[in-house]
Amino acid sequence: MSSILEVRHLAKEVADSAGVLVLLENISFSLQAGESVAIQGPSGAGKSTLLGLLAGLDLPTRGQVLLNGIDLFKLDENARARLRGQSIGFVFQSFQLLPSLTALENVMLPLELAGRRDARARAQEILERVGLAQRLSHYPAQLSGGEQQRVAVARAFAPEPPLLLADEPTGNLDQATGARIVDLLFSLNRERAATLVLVTHDPALAGRCERQLHLQAGRLLEER
Repeated sequence: MSSILEVRHLAKEVADSAGVLVLLENISFSLQAGESVAIQGPSGAGKSTLLGLLAGLDLPTRGQVLLNGIDLFKLDENARARLRGQSIGFVFQSFQLLPSLTALENVMLPLELAGRRDARARAQEILERVGLAQRLSHYPAQLSGGEQQRVAVARAFAPEPPLLLADEPTGNLDQATGARIVDLLFSLNRERAATLVLVTHDPALAGRCERQLHLQAGRLLEER
């Protein structure tokens, strides 16, 4: 397998009233095309910070993230956004759906930004795939938490990105709904051969991934 993403000596620090707070320190690893990886660790270990850096949503203090050989942090904000739109799907823990758009419109949005002429048909197809054929015209406030998460998953997968990042995708869901979302993530991962990276506290979910990365206080402790 070829490497889709390389992380080299990544560090993130922020200044606060007590001085400098180290969120991540000297993180290095690579992700292969088509594999599934869990990022684990206690609260405050830096998992969500790392995921945001992998997506180019935040800037590091030091280090590199190379997506298909392109250094994200040598690009300006607009270029990073374009590359992210082409290559990365992100499932946020808090869904991040636009409240003024219907489920269908939320999923259409990244497709329209990518210039897809089949945006409506593609969005409808994948919403049907996640079991929301009867919810296309509903707004986020009219959907349950599980339905909103399914819309978020559909939005992330609709452009068929080679890299999918999911931050605690079952964190806000009941057990039954969470299990359905996890099955969906892995089935779409297999079907599309997309690299799947999950931040999770759930050892059972992490165990379904091919690899596990463990963070502790901003450091990568071990890899399984």
